[in-house]
Amino acid sequence: MQAEIISIGTELLLGEIVDTNSAWIAQRLTTIGLNLYHVATVGDNLQRITGIMRAALERSDVVITTGGLGPTVDDMTREAVAAATDRELVMDEELWQEIVRYFASRRFTMTENNRKQGYIPAGALIIHNPVGTAPAFAVEHKGHLIISLPGVPHEMRYLMENEVLPLLRARFGLKGVIRSRILHTCGIGESAIDDRIGDLMHLSNPTVGTAAHPGQTDVRVAARADTEEEALALIEPVEQAIRARLGEYIFGVDQETIGGAVLKLLADRGLRLAVVDHVTRGDLTQRLAAQTPEGLAFAGALVLPNRDAFAQVLRLPAELLQEQDFPRVEVAEAAARSVCQVYGADLGLAVVGPTNSGPADTSDAAAAVVPVSPTHFSLATAEGALCTRSAQGRSGPSGRGWLIHLALDMVRRHLLGLPIA
Repeated sequence: MQAEIISIGTELLLGEIVDTNSAWIAQRLTTIGLNLYHVATVGDNLQRITGIMRAALERSDVVITTGGLGPTVDDMTREAVAAATDRELVMDEELWQEIVRYFASRRFTMTENNRKQGYIPAGALIIHNPVGTAPAFAVEHKGHLIISLPGVPHEMRYLMENEVLPLLRARFGLKGVIRSRILHTCGIGESAIDDRIGDLMHLSNPTVGTAAHPGQTDVRVAARADTEEEALALIEPVEQAIRARLGEYIFGVDQETIGGAVLKLLADRGLRLAVVDHVTRGDLTQRLAAQTPEGLAFAGALVLPNRDAFAQVLRLPAELLQEQDFPRVEVAEAAARSVCQVYGADLGLAVVGPTNSGPADTSDAAAAVVPVSPTHFSLATAEGALCTRSAQGRSGPSGRGWLIHLALDMVRRHLLGLPIA
């Protein structure tokens, strides 16, 4: 059994809206053991939508579409489904009255074009939508099933959870599940991980794969079984094998973040961390401040944009702030000690380096050509002990993500007693 997702909307193709629907649907399909082999995006063009639906129905048992069910001229999904399955569009009066009642109950004003939403492909199964005006529907076609859902995320999710997943289970007798565990690593590249666990990537069940992100590489272990317990039992020995080989580089699993991992380690030890950020424009601070459960472990942060701020806020000596060699390692070390005292924290972290990464919306592609000087990281204790490292600076959003992970991983390694390169 295999499924396919089609996201419909020119705004998706133009990048005006990020397609989060497909990712969410994909995750939910794993809970019923349905394989997903294709995901496509198509703009608001009837001919192209119809064509991609026909192709999907040829190769996939289940096709799920999102978007294009509204009342406007560019909402073409119902017309495309009708054409792709060789059916006519017909008005369903009961469905239309349901839409009328929905508008009346909320005192919304109806326009003539709303009547379009009462039409469905002939013979379609109506999937009633109590949380919106766009009704969903399912159509059987030559042993294949196409299900059309609204593009509005909260409507789509409600219908997927409460109507579509039960429908798919019943229609195809689905009993299996697919479960996954994602191990997050930092301080080791994807190629180095492949070298260490490459043999595990040839397994068929569970499967093992990697995905690289700014500053972090994930290792995914996914298993198919009849029950969740059986799937997790398949994952367990493979996860342990990966942990044995990657060990110190793994900082969390699934939804855990590097910031959350660091704050938990601090909280478990009754310690507080303060930060000086001269590089990431406050992104580092946000990563820590967002982790509210361990909020008390985060003492505070100073985002300092230039030499004057270091002099005025941290009162660093003038000889450290000479323009010709600012910033340098000694600035990071002095800033780490100073912020520790400012906030009365147990640890002070300073990230000091170039700030020539351009405006906040600079693309990674454009930023990649900008030469960047080294960034210096320093970690100080309340007693004054220091640990300092430097790394080649990186610009752009991905570069900042990479630097943030380096900084927080430095704190993590210090707390765990691991070597810091």
